[in-house]
Amino acid sequence: MRIYTRTGDKGKTSIIGGRVDKDDTRVEAYGTVDEVNCFVGQAIQELDQEIFKDVLVDLEKIQHELFDCGGDLANVTEKRELKLHQESIDYLEQKIDEYIAEAKELERFILPGGTKPSASIHIARTVTRRAERLVVKLVKVDPKTPEIALQYLNRLSDYFFALARVINHRLHVGDVEYVRSAKVFRDGKRKEEK
Repeated sequence: MRIYTRTGDKGKTSIIGGRVDKDDTRVEAYGTVDEVNCFVGQAIQELDQEIFKDVLVDLEKIQHELFDCGGDLANVTEKRELKLHQESIDYLEQKIDEYIAEAKELERFILPGGTKPSASIHIARTVTRRAERLVVKLVKVDPKTPEIALQYLNRLSDYFFALARVINHRLHVGDVEYVRSAKVFRDGKRKEEK
């Protein structure tokens, strides 16, 4: 099998239903989703298989959903059948609530890190936020962009934040608080701006 096609040598790439420039916002968006998937894969390799048995199952599920999300973003056909669905968002919300309850209550902003797998998940979180920003940009040029992709990425970054804290918690490593942070969280949730 050849992996090179020679069709992208002039700065164009194929998407589902057409061809676009390689620096097109759509390509930037689904390419960034692919980056997230890579950092999730890295974290999977760093996690202890016994301590994080439940997490590893979820992260593999998320990797498949990220492929679904990228495919949905790359599809410009008139009849788009989306692979990503509301159930995925509902599941992430359920896990976020569980992880917030499991880890120590949070009062201040924290620094990314603590343990190696937690740091990898924090990277996945920030790249997910970048992907989300790119999808917002894409919606402005293509209103038919699936809203579910935007919602999923938003919730996924929250999930990664909660998971990074749980990883440190299960490994008995405390989060490092940002020393100049005021108390910005109440009951594990960010205080609303007044």
